[in-house]
Order: sequence, then structure tokens, then C-alpha cells
Amino acid sequence: MAQHYFNRYIWLISTIKTNGPITLKELGKKWKESPLNETRDNLYERTFHNHRMAIEETFGIKISYTRPDGYYIDTDSLEDGSFREWMLDCLQVNNLLEESSGLHDKILLESIPSGGKWLNVIIDAIKSKRALEMTYKSYSKDFPSTFTAHPYCLKLFKQRWYLLAKSEDWETPRIYSLDRIQELDISKKKLLVPERFNAQEYFSQNFGIIVDKNIKPCLIEIWADSTQANYFKSLPLHHSQAIKEEDDDGTVFQYFLAPTYDFMQEVLRYGSGVQVLSPSNLVEKIKSEIDNMVQLYK
Repeated sequence: MAQHYFNRYIWLISTIKTNGPITLKELGKKWKESPLNETRDNLYERTFHNHRMAIEETFGIKISYTRPDGYYIDTDSLEDGSFREWMLDCLQVNNLLEESSGLHDKILLESIPSGGKWLNVIIDAIKSKRALEMTYKSYSKDFPSTFTAHPYCLKLFKQRWYLLAKSEDWETPRIYSLDRIQELDISKKKLLVPERFNAQEYFSQNFGIIVDKNIKPCLIEIWADSTQANYFKSLPLHHSQAIKEEDDDGTVFQYFLAPTYDFMQEVLRYGSGVQVLSPSNLVEKIKSEIDNMVQLYK
């Protein structure tokens, strides 16, 4: 796909998502004024419909029409999961940054550890149903190890890409951070992944990337002060989040998930603005961790 066409597709998707429903005349005016349109081309109706069909074929995103308001992103084309919603947001941000290139020193982005270079290799392996030959250096080991890994899925968490894969040396799949991979090639071995494996279900009762079968999901209650509660309401910690009760001082939230290490770390980072109320064993673990932290500052 030519790069200029790709940029146009991104521009159309993000512009319609932001302004839709929008008429073709209004789209044409915005395209004329866009910094991406360096030659000041017109957006002709035939060209628009060609782009519209290409967008649906390439991204699976459908641009529909309603009279007399105009064109809009059909949310039905996004119902198969959160991936397309995530992709749509990325395209919109990408378009915004492209149009604001003259403001590069006014837009500050967070750095992301390397690892993205392995995404194409992993995706190609999954598509071609092949295993991977991976050389991986764990933080807990002095030397890297090379082994065959069967990729199950990719997961983005806290600015890092992770691969869930099963090594032939382990009975269950494990998590590997892409920025710790040193070498990666597609193997000739056939990919061995259970037919009924569902990535969403696998992580659904966990907070982040840790899935420990020895830690069972349970009902967790957390109190958050009025300020922090607003953040949790706008961006829930977990899809199971529900409000049990609230008053002027704060809100009690309920979750059903496995209280793994990464969930405990997430709770602790909010300091005194958050308190774990139950279950009692999780409360004790949090207390113990806080006591250990206090000892460091004595």
C-alpha cells in the first residue's frame, strides 16, 4: 500500500470519528485545510468512496451514511472486541501528531522500551501457524537461553509488549517481555496451541500479565478517597469493577479477580488514597509489604 494512501486512510478514519456524522462537502473542506494535503488536492466523491471501501477491506472499519447528517464510523464493525477500538484510537493519535508536526517540542511522549521490532516476527508465526526459536534473557538469570516457543497471544501492558508462549520445557504457557528477547526466528515446527484457547478469557480474571493458577479469583473490596475514586470511575482498574457504596469521603469498589503480585503493586502505588478492605489475607499481605517499606526508611 502506497504511504500517501495509507496516510489518507488514517486521516479519513480519525476525522470522521472525531467529527461524524459529517458530509462529504465538510470532509472536502477539512482535507483542503489539512497539513497532510501538501498539494491541496480536492477530495472527489469517487476518490472518497474508493478510500471508504479500501478502509473497510484493510482495517475492517465500516464508514456508513445517514441522510442528511453524513458519514460516520459504524460501531457494529467494532463489536468483535477491543482491538479495533484500540487501533482506531492509535490511528487518530497518529493523525493528530502528523498534523501537528510543527509542535514537536510542545507534545511530550513517554518512551517505550524496545521490543516492537519482534512484533512482525511473532504475528507472522501465529498467522503461518509456526513455532518460534527464541533466545531470551530473563532478569532473574545471568545468561540467556535458547528454546522453541509456541506463541499463544500478544499483550500490551504498562507500555511494554508481552508474549504468552509455551516453551517445550514447560507444561504451561509463560509470559515473555519482548524487550528481553535477543534473537527470534520462525521455526519449521508446527504451532501447537489448544484449539479452544481464548486470550481474552485467559487474562479475564487477572489484573495484568501474571496468571498464577495457585492464586484463585475472589471478591476484593477497596476503598478510595473522593479524589482517587474519580480516577477509578473514569478508568477502571479492571473490567469487573463495580461500586458498592459511596459518600463524600470516598467510594468502596468491588472487583472479582486474582490478587496477584502485579495487582498488589498497582494498589500500593496509590498510597494513602486507597485501602484494601477485604479479603483478610490480601489485607495482611498489603500490611506486610507496607511494613517492609517502612523499614527501608528507618
